[in-house]
Amino acid sequence: MATIGFIGLGNMGAPMAANLLKAQHKITGYDAVSSPLSNLELQGGKGAASAAEAAMAGDVVVTMLPAGPQVRQVYLSPDGIIAKAKKGALLIDCSTIDVETARLVAEEAKKAGFDMLDAPVSGGVMGAQAASLTFMVGGSEAAFKKGRPILANMGRTIVHAGPSGNGQIAKICNNMILACSMIAVCEGFSLAEKLGLSAQTLFDICSTSTSQCWAMTNYCPMPGPVPAAPSNRGYTAGFTAANMLKDLRLSQQAAGTAAAVTPMGAAAANLYQLFVDGGKGGLDFSAIMQMVRRSGISS
Repeated sequence: MATIGFIGLGNMGAPMAANLLKAQHKITGYDAVSSPLSNLELQGGKGAASAAEAAMAGDVVVTMLPAGPQVRQVYLSPDGIIAKAKKGALLIDCSTIDVETARLVAEEAKKAGFDMLDAPVSGGVMGAQAASLTFMVGGSEAAFKKGRPILANMGRTIVHAGPSGNGQIAKICNNMILACSMIAVCEGFSLAEKLGLSAQTLFDICSTSTSQCWAMTNYCPMPGPVPAAPSNRGYTAGFTAANMLKDLRLSQQAAGTAAAVTPMGAAAANLYQLFVDGGKGGLDFSAIMQMVRRSGISS
């Protein structure tokens, strides 16, 4: 059993912290919004008045924050985690952020004597609730060995991707591939619909053929074929279109830095930008099917 400071109790962080509580860890949590703290306390955790207070309470500190600027603030400010955490605490950032920030914060943590992991996740809210997330982890072998038992209480697959920042690299590459796959699946189902082939028939064929992919078989964007998919509950988000756009922007930022050619990733980023600009950012990322069916993806 570990004592854990958990900072960031949003749609992902709250169920992750809940699973740590179920595993009998002691959790002191903080969020900028007060309601998640009340929920944490109802589940047996303790609310903190600040991120610093949560950090000081844990032998392990876990963060799940919106983006790089928040990670820099929470870790590097004079009252931040690196300044306030217990000596020898393990720091685990599960946010999805830019590689530069992940490596900068890890270096500052190392200078202060802390082991740190960047451990972004895949699996969305449903994965967080079911403790079935995939963790892509950057950091030293020693830090990974210490952190793995904690991550195992929140996820099913935990992969050490290499040194600091490599977890973020894995995450943005994974989500760039996913976004491109989702758009391709949307186009295929839209074309079939316009040509008179039913969605179920196309699914039955493609889900066992060469075009089979996770975006189709687990998360089909066309209502009907996959009952548990967001498409069958009004595209209520498991992973929002706005968050997918954020990750695509990170992928394109990294591609520019590395001089990598990613034309499909760039096209996906542009299409999700159009979708989010149309007021759809809070829907699941598979809801881009709505734009494809309405006007065609290339219009």
